[in-house]
Amino acid sequence: MGESTKYFVVKQKAVPEVLLKVVEAKRLLESEKVMTIQEAVDAVGISRSSFYKYRNDIFRFHDNSQGTTITLTFQMDDEPGILSDVLKVVAEYRANILTIHQSIPISGIASLSLSIQILQTTGDISRMLERMEELGGVHHVKILAKE
Repeated sequence: MGESTKYFVVKQKAVPEVLLKVVEAKRLLESEKVMTIQEAVDAVGISRSSFYKYRNDIFRFHDNSQGTTITLTFQMDDEPGILSDVLKVVAEYRANILTIHQSIPISGIASLSLSIQILQTTGDISRMLERMEELGGVHHVKILAKE
């Protein structure tokens, strides 16, 4: 029996540097800032063998997410306007909100789950999550599921 492919979503800080450099080399090639793989690997400081070893196995999250649904979970302070601020971020990045579930606040903290559909027009999902984490009163933004 063959081993099935498994996918993981990890934050950038947990990804080894060589993999981040492979992603950057691919970006340089796609943007035509460099014309050859050798130019790309020289620009980011990795070997051609590292590039070839990992190039088909590492992608920026937003590159592969179009047409999918992601479910986010986080906690937020029980203060007027915080949920509205979160939803404004989703709107700014042009994702489609499918479901919202907010718990009754306990000790001034509410749990929220939010399912959003990634569309062709949706901006950088990683940046959208960062923006949510930067909002005052929002804590622990995590991707719960990706379908």
